[in-house]
Amino acid sequence: MRVYTKAGDDGTTGRFLGGRLSKADLLVEATGDVDEAVAVLGVVRAGCADRELTETVLARQRELFVVAADLATNPARRDRLVPEVSLVTDAMVEALEGEIDTLVATHPLRPVFVVPGTDPTSAALDHARTVVRRAERHVVAARGSGAEVSEVAIRYLNRLSDLLYVLARRAAGDVEPASHD
Repeated sequence: MRVYTKAGDDGTTGRFLGGRLSKADLLVEATGDVDEAVAVLGVVRAGCADRELTETVLARQRELFVVAADLATNPARRDRLVPEVSLVTDAMVEALEGEIDTLVATHPLRPVFVVPGTDPTSAALDHARTVVRRAERHVVAARGSGAEVSEVAIRYLNRLSDLLYVLARRAAGDVEPASHD
């Protein structure tokens, strides 16, 4: 199998389940952001010795593939998507909320803005968080431009960025500097 197909040489990319979009389309931007988030979360896993955290991050990486499929799908074929394989579900969002609630209960957040970068793991989690937020903004902009977008995928991205924030604070411990003295 060759990596290159030459199909995108005209500035378009294939949609999941058929059709093509401009590589400049906001949904393509969002899907690229999701791909970038998967890669940054890979950096988190590669440098992290906390097995529980690496398992959590791997699960989120896999879920981001679901988000990417959902976003990249030809709207006329959404009925062919498989829940939690290629279709983001409410249960996926609720699971993130439960995880956030559990983490905050065991490691309450400080009521200040913090400056990221205490250690490589927390810094990479914060980097991933900002990439996920960018993906969310691109999806919302695509919806505003008339694209058919899953509202559940938008909620998933929003909650995932919240989870990544909480995980970064947990990874950094209580030594992060506040944004002001």
